[in-house]
Amino acid sequence: MSRLLIIALCSVLSLPVFAQEVLNGEAKVAPSRLPLDELRAFAEIFERIRTSYVETVDDKTLLENAIHGMLSGLDPHSSYLGSEDFEDLRNNTSGKFGGLGIEVGIEDGFIKVVSPIDDTPAQKAGILAGDLIIKIDDAPVKGIGLSNAIDKMRGQPGSKIELTILREGENQPLEISLNRAEIKITSVKQRLLEDNLGYVRITQFQENTGADIHKALQTLLDESKQTLAGVVLDLRNNPGGVLDAAVAVSDAFIDSGLLVYTQGRVTNADVRYQATVDTLMPDLPVVVLINAGSASASEIVAGALQDHKRAVIMGTQSFGKGSVQTVLPLNGEHALKLTTARYFTPNGRSIQAKGITPDIEVHQGKFTQANEAGYYKEADLEGHLSSDDGKENKSSDNHNSQNDRIQKDYQLNQALTVLKGMNILNRSHDKAANNETATDPAGA
Repeated sequence: MSRLLIIALCSVLSLPVFAQEVLNGEAKVAPSRLPLDELRAFAEIFERIRTSYVETVDDKTLLENAIHGMLSGLDPHSSYLGSEDFEDLRNNTSGKFGGLGIEVGIEDGFIKVVSPIDDTPAQKAGILAGDLIIKIDDAPVKGIGLSNAIDKMRGQPGSKIELTILREGENQPLEISLNRAEIKITSVKQRLLEDNLGYVRITQFQENTGADIHKALQTLLDESKQTLAGVVLDLRNNPGGVLDAAVAVSDAFIDSGLLVYTQGRVTNADVRYQATVDTLMPDLPVVVLINAGSASASEIVAGALQDHKRAVIMGTQSFGKGSVQTVLPLNGEHALKLTTARYFTPNGRSIQAKGITPDIEVHQGKFTQANEAGYYKEADLEGHLSSDDGKENKSSDNHNSQNDRIQKDYQLNQALTVLKGMNILNRSHDKAANNETATDPAGA
């Protein structure tokens, strides 16, 4: 049995090298001898468990547990994907999966919410980025592992589940009841706001996000009749996704230069992504909104636009996931998700465990309009002169014409204010440039 186990372990231990060969054809690391003493110790422990443990555990389960344990000691994003997990991952990147609609990680043995996804049971129930899930249906989650916790949160659409969470600022745990649903994510949403200002929301970076962002921006251009004055790009609570999609979104606003680059131990993990001429909006003013739920691909986009001084980044510090995972199929049903590289912004900044610092820090809050009803204006005075055009200047409540969401979303409200300011400055610069050109003497 021990000899057979060592043969099996040799196969398992060769997986990282095999992964490097798949990526590059040749591993950079020098070949090393197998740690035979450790393999013998493992074989002995394996045999003791299968013969002495209180319940019978089959060899396949023990070996899979060993693989899970080996990967859990690396980083939170490397994992072994069984058939169901592998299928779920493929569904996630295509934009359709079952569950509650939250991206989660693990912290101190508890499940931490990275971000709720728009228009899902989790978002509608009020779950927030940073919440710690401590119980699922009254069962403690500490120590059960991320994969097992995710399995418990998934289920048939319509079935009920209760989460107990800890939230910063709350004295007592919160109990939240939800109904599971089939999660269908619309990656990109857009609409035209006041004064020909566009709003684009990216909920997650999927395989089709690159094409969708171009469609969304073109739609805004068409609806505004080519008079679009600026765009708010909302990446709040966007947990990331496909790297190529982040590059495509950055490329939609940047027409030249480096967008992002990756570095790893394998040669082909060192990749530099350059902007192309396929840029719809190379000059239009842009404000990007981020928060603690903005991770990975969201940070790639925010970092690229910030380094190129292409946009004003607003909101709060982002999540800080600056690593790249490669999914390596092991057979038709299983896969290895392995962290293979770190990514860097164009200026060489690593975002790992740091995040993107906004140019203007704006925390979410409530917008309260001051009461100015007590002020008198010229039009209120008896016998006041009329305006030159003979019409009375009737005041109007601009806030009544604003979109209700802008009223309730303080960060978005502030982003629009900055965007309007950028437009005013641009118009002033254009006017000054035109005046300068008009008064320049003709060259001889």
